[in-house]
Amino acid sequence: MKSLQRIQNKYVFLAVSFIFWFSHFIYIPVLSPYIEFKGGQYAFIGLVLGSYGFMQFLFRLPMGIVSDLLKVRKPFITFGMLVSALSCLAFAWTDSLGWILLARSFAGLAASAWVVFTVLYSSYFTDQHIHRAMGTISFVVVLAQFLGMSVSGLIVDTWGWTAPFWIGGTMGIVGVLLSLLVAESTEEIPREPVNLQDLASVIREPMLLKVSLLSISAHGIIFTTMFGFVPTYALHIGLKASDTGFIVCSFMIPHAVATLLSGGWFAPKLGEWKTLQLAFGATALFTLIIPFIETKVLLCVILGLNGFSMGLLFPLFLGMAIESISPEKRATAMGLYQAVYAIGMFIVPLIAGILNFSLGIEAGFYFSGLLALTALFLMVIWNPALRKKETDYTWQRKQVK
Repeated sequence: MKSLQRIQNKYVFLAVSFIFWFSHFIYIPVLSPYIEFKGGQYAFIGLVLGSYGFMQFLFRLPMGIVSDLLKVRKPFITFGMLVSALSCLAFAWTDSLGWILLARSFAGLAASAWVVFTVLYSSYFTDQHIHRAMGTISFVVVLAQFLGMSVSGLIVDTWGWTAPFWIGGTMGIVGVLLSLLVAESTEEIPREPVNLQDLASVIREPMLLKVSLLSISAHGIIFTTMFGFVPTYALHIGLKASDTGFIVCSFMIPHAVATLLSGGWFAPKLGEWKTLQLAFGATALFTLIIPFIETKVLLCVILGLNGFSMGLLFPLFLGMAIESISPEKRATAMGLYQAVYAIGMFIVPLIAGILNFSLGIEAGFYFSGLLALTALFLMVIWNPALRKKETDYTWQRKQVK
């Protein structure tokens, strides 16, 4: 009976996670043109897009610290789901550019709760299965992103500009109700007092800092390419707006598959760090190739390979950020990790946009490719520590067997 309850907890949690991200991404492909339709200039559109990452930078670490101090997770899940619903409804209700900025800021605040989402879900598993768990939840996130982005244009064509926001808000309310069924952590979180000094030591954890720095590059690249300038580049080489669906599918489907294989096959076979090196090397190659592509078929192929490469990265980052941290401090660790990579979500697309304006749209892809090479170079510098990490990981797997 207890085993059945644990399975039910996992599926309820994954359902809430799917709704959470679906409500965030159902309007992403039409957000920029919608703001332009409402009279927003390109500078204001950039401000709105950047507010999402900026709010996460501000709130993710504090949210993780408070969750660890209170030793609770579930209320933060419900809070994030509620603010996500309000964000969508605010978009749907208003014609004001100021409220549009506020609505997107709410989305960033809601996304800050993902810190606690990932920590709570990992608590349903033993440490030996944490990468598999992060692969599963990453797959659900990518699936929600893919489905949301795929139907967005069709919804607008059928029901109008505000329809994706109404649908996202409605699903968000369903998610709030479903979040009330989410089970609190099934592991025994130590109940001795955890003070701020203890949590401060987490922030100095070397492995956490390294993973967080690498993740700046990974998130910056994906928000500059697939969630940024790839659709614009596709139009630049002669594709039509109706081809956006093919572009999304070519990237997101391999991306989703890779999230499952990352912790389920690649990490156990190659080790965490070798998998990261392989993924960053491939990401650099395929990103640097994009500016040389001039046909739809070849663009879809390269995006598919790039989507798979990047899909290997994110589940490993999630697991590695907390695997060496004690359970009572993991929300703080996850908060730091996600706050740091939010910098990449905001700064990297901003720099790429400036480069594109000055040098042409190809410049942003060259910049993103160089970021991936920089991440690979950092791992070479850290090689002695990485080799020890690989040895420890292999030893742990043998002990489990």
